[in-house]
Amino acid sequence: MLWRIVVNALAVAAASWLLPGITLRASDPVVQQGFTLVVVALVLGALNAFVKPILTFFGSCLIIMTLGIFLWVINAVLLMATSSICSALGVGWQVRDWNSAFGGALIISVVAMVLGRNYGRSR
Repeated sequence: MLWRIVVNALAVAAASWLLPGITLRASDPVVQQGFTLVVVALVLGALNAFVKPILTFFGSCLIIMTLGIFLWVINAVLLMATSSICSALGVGWQVRDWNSAFGGALIISVVAMVLGRNYGRSR
């Protein structure tokens, strides 16, 4: 479970670094940015654990009709929800718009998949 939090934090860091629409408060020291990334990873992980199955269930027809591409939309919605929750908590991370959410969802999914796959091989 700790590895999943680290993977999500690294994936969120990659999305924040690659996309100008996903911002991590740059004025904070590096330790504070690391803490922020861990908090964002925990919020995103909680949403993925509890909300994503519900959205996937109700969107299953659209997921089947689009051959799974609608899951990208669900991931973008969860990323925007994470941004809203982090903003309410005063965490210095935000997603500016839907285009950034779609790009961030793609980057986070790919980075998490690659890092998760490499962890499985080393075990």
